[in-house]
Amino acid sequence: MLVVHRGVLEPGDMPQVGHLHCERADLASHRAALDAFAPEAAIDCRALTRRDAELALEALPDVKRWVVISSVDVYRAFGALNNEAETDPVPLDEGSPVRPERYPYRGKMPGMDDYDKLDVEDVYLPRGATVLRLPMVYGEHDYQRREEFLLRRLRAGRKRIPFGAGTWLTCRAYVRDVGGAVRLALRKPVAGQVMNICEDRSYSMRMWSRMILEAAESDADLVRVPDELLPEDLKFTGNMSQHIAASAQRARSLLGWTTSDPFETLRTTVRWHLANPPPDAEDDFSADDRALESV
Repeated sequence: MLVVHRGVLEPGDMPQVGHLHCERADLASHRAALDAFAPEAAIDCRALTRRDAELALEALPDVKRWVVISSVDVYRAFGALNNEAETDPVPLDEGSPVRPERYPYRGKMPGMDDYDKLDVEDVYLPRGATVLRLPMVYGEHDYQRREEFLLRRLRAGRKRIPFGAGTWLTCRAYVRDVGGAVRLALRKPVAGQVMNICEDRSYSMRMWSRMILEAAESDADLVRVPDELLPEDLKFTGNMSQHIAASAQRARSLLGWTTSDPFETLRTTVRWHLANPPPDAEDDFSADDRALESV
């Protein structure tokens, strides 16, 4: 195995494998090293734009087997959520409509003007790639810290947490289960397939939050407050226009893929993140206090 990455993050407990440090834009200048390695397959974990995908294919033109990480944000339902609309029933499957508009974060997030996994899929699928569409991925070492909206309050000893209706359904997957799906996609004859990779059941935001509290062994209360008073990082606990629950039946059927017990995986995740808080954890809870004063 050869891991090609920038070298910014390289955990000390990784298995002993080869590393090639470079920016994606410089892949072509490392063509000799890549040719010498002669990969039978390649996994593109972070193609965010059309050009990202093209650069990888140009640098590895002879690779026959590609697995590409995509996202459920390609679906029309995700675009509706961003626009506070509702367009699609759930669960979403691979035949559900995709977004008619491209570049969902253009002008909204710095550096993301050209981001679109639909562009990435358009480049890779004609080459017979296997595309895995991921949901919200959680687990240890998660740089997005999916549970931090609650954990930062628990670390501060907050016993009452403002909360919305908590009815939103969104799909999730544990990071090690995702790794298992990638491994199976390399071994099975599924070239050219698009597959959702997510857990069987979508827990509501309120139920998922209660599971986080239980995993953290916390007795904090989730206190219902009006949506307009929710702190910014708790807005998604309020009323959301479009559910993003999805089905991974195709992956289960074609790959024989299975998932772990979400109660166990969340417990592992929460304990790791409690023990490894972010260095810049936010400690201003004035918005919480204002919301709680309303009830």
